[in-house]
Amino acid sequence: MDFALDFEQQALVNSLEEFCRRELYPHEAVVEELRYVPDEIKQEIRRKSLEAGFDGMNLPEEWGGPGLDKQTKMQAERVMGKPSTALGQCMNRGVTGILFKCRDEQIEEYLLPSIRGERKNAFALTEPGAGSDARAIVTRAERQGGEWVINGVKQFISGADIADFIILIAVSGTDQTPKGPRKRFTAFLVDKTSPGLRVEPMKSIVTRGYNPTMVYFDNVRVPDSKILGGEGEGFNTANEWLYDGRVALSAHCVGRAERIFDMTKEWAGSRKAFGRTIGEFQGIGFKIANMAIDIKLGDLMVKEAAWKMDNDLMNRTEASMVNYYCSEMVFRVADNAVQIFGGMGMMEDFPIQRFWRDARIERIWEGTSEIHQDVIAKDLLRPYRN
Repeated sequence: MDFALDFEQQALVNSLEEFCRRELYPHEAVVEELRYVPDEIKQEIRRKSLEAGFDGMNLPEEWGGPGLDKQTKMQAERVMGKPSTALGQCMNRGVTGILFKCRDEQIEEYLLPSIRGERKNAFALTEPGAGSDARAIVTRAERQGGEWVINGVKQFISGADIADFIILIAVSGTDQTPKGPRKRFTAFLVDKTSPGLRVEPMKSIVTRGYNPTMVYFDNVRVPDSKILGGEGEGFNTANEWLYDGRVALSAHCVGRAERIFDMTKEWAGSRKAFGRTIGEFQGIGFKIANMAIDIKLGDLMVKEAAWKMDNDLMNRTEASMVNYYCSEMVFRVADNAVQIFGGMGMMEDFPIQRFWRDARIERIWEGTSEIHQDVIAKDLLRPYRN
């Protein structure tokens, strides 16, 4: 396995890191206080991102993107894990992978405007009674003539407050299988201006500015032309970009951990107690050592996962392994950082408490740690079942 980036790939990653440091980091405190990104900041980041050539970084060549290999893409995602999530979303780095299932007029109405950064989407799967158990969703789409009538509630939908349309997974019928009735799921493209669609904010202690929402569907009507990827193919359509999402989250966790670690090393190396720097005490020094090892292992797991995706060798078990390890790792690093900063780690004037809060959600939102452990265990033990 060769994880090394060539000169051009490394130059892209380096320039992206410098861009984040210069154009995103300075706005983090404002977003944290306001809980949203002011329009002038959003537009400034968008404009400068375009000028710097970071537009559509994850797009394939056939859609006007650079066609980055997974290794380069995931190293870019590692860098994008360092700034505030809300500010990172201001850069048009591509589109949700599921949108490449757009066909016919959907391409002009949804895919191309999303590629150009003119329209944003939110992905709506989770419900009050269906989180980890996605097949428990009850939001229903019922056919009436040439239309579908949608009723239900979605919860924890990130970015629906600033989205132009919703990618919705709903129950569209029931199939009879040898194991009994089974729900049929379909993906729909639903404009946020649709009558009967309502978005309400939820107050979260994490990722301020990139806010979760409740999305209500009350007799929302959409035509057949709004089905994405085929009726009854909702989960298959979404699962095709599952590995990308899990490895990208893992890369984000590595990047966030690196930023936390850099700040913590500086603090431990300069803060003094009892006549010497606190890093000289084993109680602190051992934490620094363990943080470095944790980050190193996470980085290697992401690089291996990217290599496997580039070579079509990735599987569900390993996607869950890297997601589980890196999401747990970033919280361990953040928690150790708070301990090393002591009381100052809890003060809002210091960003450590924000990193600590934001790190906590990583163990939940791309599949909980418990779900990933369950997937790993079941896959490994499957050959031994009767």
